[in-house]
Amino acid sequence: MAVFCVQYVPESADEKALLWVKTTLLAYNKKRNMTINKQIELDRRYLRMAKIWSENSYCNRRQVGALIVKDQMIISDGYNGTPAGFENICEDEHSVTKPYVLHAEANAITKIANSSNSSEVATMYVTASPCIECAKLIIQSGIRRVVYSEKYRLEDGIDLLKRAGIETIYINPDEK
Repeated sequence: MAVFCVQYVPESADEKALLWVKTTLLAYNKKRNMTINKQIELDRRYLRMAKIWSENSYCNRRQVGALIVKDQMIISDGYNGTPAGFENICEDEHSVTKPYVLHAEANAITKIANSSNSSEVATMYVTASPCIECAKLIIQSGIRRVVYSEKYRLEDGIDLLKRAGIETIYINPDEK
C-alpha cells in the first residue's frame, strides 16, 4: 500500500497569514502543555520532599512537612513541632496536641523572617491543607501558590487563601 503526502501551498496572502497563525498557535499550545506537565511533575517532586521532611516531626498524631520554593530553589522548610527550647513532645497524656505546637507552615514562614530571603511570589508545598491561622500567615508572607497533598477536615484555610487570590492546588499523592 502506497502512502502519498501532499503539502498544502497557500495561494493568497490571507491564506498564508491564516496558516502562520494556525502553525504558531499549535506550537504555542504544544509548548504550553509541556510547561504545564513539567510544572505538575515538579509539584509532585516537591510534595514528596515535603513528605520526607515531615518525618523530622516528633508529633505522634500527625506529621506535616512544608517547603517554600522560589525560582525552583527551596528557600525554607518546616515541620510541625514544639518551639525551640521546649521538649519535643507534641501531645499530652490524653493524646491531645499541646496548644503551643507550631504548624509546619508557620515554622517555614518564621524561618524566612529570620533570613535574608523573601517569600514574595513563592510557592508553598505542604503535606496537609493549611488551617485558617496558617492561611493568614501565608497571605501576609506574599506566597502566591499553595500545593498540598492531604485534605484536612476543615476547609476554611483553603477558602481564605482562594479569597485572597492565592492559587491553591490539591495533588493526590496516589495518582500519577
